[in-house]
Amino acid sequence: MHRAIELIDVAPPPLDLADELPAIRGAELEGRIAALQGTVDADWIVVYGDREHSANLIFLSNLDPRFEEALLVIGPDSRTLVLGKEDVGYVPIVPIDVDVVLCPTFSLMGIDRGEGPTLEEALRQIGIGAGARVGVVGWKALHAGEWNGRRPAIFAPAFFVDTLRDLAGDSGSVVDVTAALTSPRNGLRTFSSADQIAIFEWGAARCSAWVHAIIGAARPGASEHDAFRAADWSGEPLSLHPVFASGPDVAVGLRSPSSRRLELGDAAVACIGLWGGNCARGGLVAASTGDLTAASEGYLDRLAVPYWRAIATWYETLAVGIAGGEVFGTVTDLLAGEEFASSLNPGHLIHYEEWLDSPIRAGSDDPIASGMVLQSDIIPTGIRPGWTVNCEDTVAIADSALRGELEAGHPSLWSRIRARQEYMRSTLGVQVRDEVLPLSCTAAYFRPFWLASGRALAFA
Repeated sequence: MHRAIELIDVAPPPLDLADELPAIRGAELEGRIAALQGTVDADWIVVYGDREHSANLIFLSNLDPRFEEALLVIGPDSRTLVLGKEDVGYVPIVPIDVDVVLCPTFSLMGIDRGEGPTLEEALRQIGIGAGARVGVVGWKALHAGEWNGRRPAIFAPAFFVDTLRDLAGDSGSVVDVTAALTSPRNGLRTFSSADQIAIFEWGAARCSAWVHAIIGAARPGASEHDAFRAADWSGEPLSLHPVFASGPDVAVGLRSPSSRRLELGDAAVACIGLWGGNCARGGLVAASTGDLTAASEGYLDRLAVPYWRAIATWYETLAVGIAGGEVFGTVTDLLAGEEFASSLNPGHLIHYEEWLDSPIRAGSDDPIASGMVLQSDIIPTGIRPGWTVNCEDTVAIADSALRGELEAGHPSLWSRIRARQEYMRSTLGVQVRDEVLPLSCTAAYFRPFWLASGRALAFA
C-alpha cells in the first residue's frame, strides 16, 4: 500500500551555505598517487586532461587545465606535469612536488610553438622509452564489445597515445587504466574522504540554493535570462552548461537560458552544476491546477505525484551495502505501472564532473558504499510541453566512521547536514537513513507549481 502524498504548505528548506571553500591537503594528494601506483601494474602512469576532461588531474594534483591539454606523468620516482604555455603559470596551485616540462605543442594554435621539446622529446626526457609498460588514464573506460581495433582501446587523444606506443615499442605495452580511478566498484575517485565531501558540499549546496532562487524568479512575463539572474553565481567552476528550457522547447532539456518570456502554464526546467554537485528542477509556471493548459491535463496525479514518490523511495532505499541493482530495480518496479519511466540510470556517481559512473544499473551487484557521492538523477521519459518534472540533488553516503570524521573535522558542515536530514524526515516525511547525507540544501524538496512558493509534495 502506497503512503499518501499531498501537495501541502511547508516551510522552506534550510539554505545555509559554507563560508569558505575547503581544500585538499598535499598529503592526501600524495596518498592518492601512491594508491594509484599500487593499483596499476605499470612502470609509468600517464594521466590526460583538458578543459572538459579535467577531473582525474584535479583529483591527483589539484590542477584543472585552462585552455590547453595537459599530462601528469607518474614514474617510479618522479611526477611530471607536461603543459602548454598558458598552464605553466598555473602550476602554483599544485600543492605537491612535481617537475614541470613546457611542451609548446600543447599551446594554442597561432602561438609560437617552436621553443621547447616536442611531446615525443618531452616524454623521452622524462624517461619513457623502449620496453616501458605504460598505463594511460583517459576520460572514459570502455566495456567489452565496444572496441574491435587491433590495439587496446584507450579513450584519449591518439596524438599522445600513438607517441607513447612508438616510444614503448614492440617490447613494451600501452594500456588503458582509467577504471582504476573511475570504476563504481573499486575506482579511487568513487570513494571520497571527509575533506573531499566538504568540497563537494560547497558546490552541491550552492547549486540547490541558486536553483531555488531561479524558481522563485520565474514569473509570467519574465524571460529565462531574467529568472536565471537570480542565481548568485560568483565565479565557481561549472561542471555542466547551465540549463533553462521552457514552453514548447521544454523537451530540449539541455538548452541554455534564452530571451524567451515565460507564460502562465508553461512547463520549465532549470539546472546548475558545480564541482561535486548538481541541482535540477522541472515543473510548471503555475500556482495551481487552475492555471494549467489542456496540454497539462492530469499533470499532478499522473506525473508529479508518482515521480516524487520515486524520488522519495530512492532516498529511502539508499543504504551502505545495498546493491546498486536493487536500487535500480526498486525505482524501476515502482514506475512500472506509470505513464513514464526513468530514461537513464536512476542515480549515479558525481564528482568533479557531473557524471563519473554508476553502480545503479540493472542487475548490478556493485554495493552502495561509504564515501560515494551520488546524484538523484531520475529523468522521466515522455517530456512534452505542459508535462515535465525533475528533482535532482546530491547526497553523500557515509558509515559511522566517516560521519565521525565529518563531525570532528567539519562541524559547521555537519550541522548543515543534520538540519537537512531533519527537514527531509520531519517536514517531507522522507525517512533517510543516518548514512545518507544531503549535500544539497533542497534534497527531495519538490514544488510542482513554481508560483506556489510555499507548497511542496510530502508524505501525508
